[in-house]
Amino acid sequence: MSRILAVLALLLGSVTAALAQDISTDPAKAPSGTYALETRHSQVLFAIPHLGLTDFWGRFDGVSGSLNFNGAALEKSTVTIAIDMTSVDTPSQRLNSELSGPNVFDAAANPAATFQSTGITRTGPNSGTITGKLTLHGVTRPVTLNVTFNGGRDSPMGQGYDLGFSATATIKRTDFGITGMPWEPMVGDEVKLTIEALFEKKS
Repeated sequence: MSRILAVLALLLGSVTAALAQDISTDPAKAPSGTYALETRHSQVLFAIPHLGLTDFWGRFDGVSGSLNFNGAALEKSTVTIAIDMTSVDTPSQRLNSELSGPNVFDAAANPAATFQSTGITRTGPNSGTITGKLTLHGVTRPVTLNVTFNGGRDSPMGQGYDLGFSATATIKRTDFGITGMPWEPMVGDEVKLTIEALFEKKS
C-alpha cells in the first residue's frame, strides 16, 4: 500500500511540475484580446471586523465579468465585474437573507454591484494597481485594487488561454450608505475584499 501511495505522490508531483512549467508570468507573452471571467473558479470574498476580535468572512457566489487584455501595454487594458447581491453566502442562511434584504444591501432595489476600471498602473514585473468605480448599494465611489498577475497558460482542456489574478482592496461600508443595522455597533467600518479571478479566452 505504501508503495502505491509513493507512486501516486510521484505522479502527482510530476503533473504539478509540468503544469507549473507551462505558466508564464510575463504579461507580454499572453494573447491580447477579450477574456471572460471563468465563474466556476473565481471568487469575491469579504471580511469585516466583528466585536473587534475576529474577521467575519463571506463571499458572493454570483460573479461575472470581462477583461480586455493588452499584454504589450497593460495600461490600455480594461476590466468590468458584476456581482449578484442576492448571491451573498455566509455560514448563516438567516444572515444571508438579512444581508441581501432592505436593511443592508437592499438587493431588490440594487440587484448588482459593479466595478469598472478607469486606470491601470504597473508596479512590478507581475504586480500593479487597478483604479476604478465601484457601485454598491446604489452609490458609486472610487476604489483601488492591488493586483498580482499570477500568470497565463494554454487551457489544459485545450479550449484557449487562461489568465489568473489575485487582488485585494479595503473599502468603508459607510461610504456606500450601508449603515443603521441593529448590529452595527458590533462590526467595523472597513471591509477587506479578496478576489481570485480566472479569465479565459476561447480559441
